[in-house]
Amino acid sequence: MRALRILLIFVVVLGGLFVIADRLAVNFAEDEVADRLKSAENLSSTPDVSINGFPFLTQVVGGSLDDVEVGIENYEAAAGDGGRTIRIDDLQADMKGVEFSGDYSSATAATATGTATIAYDELLKTAKVEPTQIAPGVTANVVGLSDGGNGKIKVAVEATVLGTKLPEPVAVLSTVTVVDGTVRVKADGLPKFAGVNLAENRVRTITDFQQKIDGLPGDIELDKVQAAPDGVEISVKGSDVRLAG
Repeated sequence: MRALRILLIFVVVLGGLFVIADRLAVNFAEDEVADRLKSAENLSSTPDVSINGFPFLTQVVGGSLDDVEVGIENYEAAAGDGGRTIRIDDLQADMKGVEFSGDYSSATAATATGTATIAYDELLKTAKVEPTQIAPGVTANVVGLSDGGNGKIKVAVEATVLGTKLPEPVAVLSTVTVVDGTVRVKADGLPKFAGVNLAENRVRTITDFQQKIDGLPGDIELDKVQAAPDGVEISVKGSDVRLAG
């Protein structure tokens, strides 16, 4: 019985040491992945990286990690031609089946899903905020974006008719979609300014706008989008997503 107790104590101690070693290893690996991702994506701050699953060391031996979560704050994504960027807040991505090279210089996830947010003031930079003539004696411009409820964006349009600025901006409910990596905002109905009927194509030059977004980490892509209280919420997805290398 004494020998059995000693054996059990030894097993418990050994198991505890393995858990400690496993957690130290995973913490080191998370820091390494975060540093490599920061360098590869030219990030201004180090991202949050969490490697899930236990034990970690047996995953390393197998050359594949089950689940890696990545969080990036204030990511500057490419916004089409001209070198412009658009700030994406709180980009969260969940990577599945992450395989890495023998020297750990590169890692690729089989699939990735995630979420991100574009603040309304950031998306507003895409709209026509300078007064634009849409008919003789009528100019208009977008002065604000906000949550319109039920997944819609409320676009506030200010107008001047025959030299007189309307006392209040006209609110336009709009649908937001993603098409080929482009966020598109389209008015559900056309507003009237001081009862003036205007050509639809001229009004839509103000109410409707779009923003191309590409160059996301690991070449993940926009999937779905909808309006929310703090901005436009985006779902992202991808396959064969590069974490590093």
